[in-house]
Amino acid sequence: MDLKLRIGLRASAQIEKADRWWRENRPAAPGALREDLHAAFDAILSQPGLGTRVESKRVAGVRRLHLGRIRYYVYYHVCGEELIVLSVWHSSRGSLPSF
Repeated sequence: MDLKLRIGLRASAQIEKADRWWRENRPAAPGALREDLHAAFDAILSQPGLGTRVESKRVAGVRRLHLGRIRYYVYYHVCGEELIVLSVWHSSRGSLPSF
């Protein structure tokens, strides 16, 4: 079964904000955030079980994948034929994102 990628509204806003910051503050690799996110999306679409399970009381089956170079987590879950990206969250934050 081929999964369809859907980026949730919250995750989309987080990506846009992080991308603006990255482009302004990382001149040596301004496209790194987008590059690593696209690679992560490709990987989890082909292997949705790749990420580590995360406990969530509101959403079943949440997983996260750490992107080492940019130090972000991608939080996602599979619902039917969709892989839904719930959040893109920097690993330095002490708390989990809300989904």
